[in-house]
Amino acid sequence: MSEQGAPARLLLTGASGFVGNHLRQAIERGELGAVELLPGPRGLDVRDAQAVDAMVEQARPDQVIHLAAQSFVPRSFADPVETFEINALGTLNLLRSLSRRGFGGRMVYVSSGDVYGKVAEASMPVNEDIWPAPRNPYAASKVAAEQLCLQWHRSEGLDVVVARPFNHIGPGQARDFVVPSLAHQIARIRAGLAPPQVHAGDIDVTRDFTDVRDIVRAYGELLRAARSGEIYVVGSGEERSIRGLLEAMARLAQVQVEVVQDPAKLRPSEQRRMRADPSKLTRDTGWRPRIDIDITLNDILQEAGNSL
Repeated sequence: MSEQGAPARLLLTGASGFVGNHLRQAIERGELGAVELLPGPRGLDVRDAQAVDAMVEQARPDQVIHLAAQSFVPRSFADPVETFEINALGTLNLLRSLSRRGFGGRMVYVSSGDVYGKVAEASMPVNEDIWPAPRNPYAASKVAAEQLCLQWHRSEGLDVVVARPFNHIGPGQARDFVVPSLAHQIARIRAGLAPPQVHAGDIDVTRDFTDVRDIVRAYGELLRAARSGEIYVVGSGEERSIRGLLEAMARLAQVQVEVVQDPAKLRPSEQRRMRADPSKLTRDTGWRPRIDIDITLNDILQEAGNSL
């Protein structure tokens, strides 16, 4: 552990990704308290046990947030072995290295709300009492990694907390995702670079969207105040449709748009509706989302406009 009064030394895996970048910025702004972000090797392959061992040996962290993962669901179907090697074996490599180095701090393992699979509407909002039922290799690998972490808690005394975040959006997210994709199209329309048509898939499904900056603040609260060995759902508690987000962005951009359904963007959706229940997280840590959805969408639109 860190010396009394000294900042906690935080090791962050996956620091170069969408969420990792926002975590780094939050730490730099002091939003996670007295934390010193340790430099980690760029491009670390968590499947390489020796490289993970060397990273932990050099860092000697007081806290860990484990974000590194293969998280693209279609890729998990195309190469499930790779997905399990990165997400499950990579987590095991990290756990073993921490154990060998006598790590005595807290580790937050970032899993996914996708582990729940298809949830009946009568069972919503989704909380920690609902048993995971993954429907893709990515989600299955996350459940496996969760259980490795919790087994380490039970048998090795590791202070670990598991986060199950639902959909998060914000500036910096790749255009492969639906909200940035729609925002880019609206920005082009606003700039006069495209006709007033937005091409989209099924926009009437609902999901629980949270600003990524609120999500990373939740990870900080999990480090600070969560109960060890527990699983926490992280979400807004609000059910929002893609159509509603699209209409809100068009209003913010002050444009009128026509939605054109693009067959190439349609995906078989077994889950029409989704809403998370973060009440356990709120009860144990005091965390609540702070950022209004219009602020989130406006920031995404601004970034899309700047990229033209």
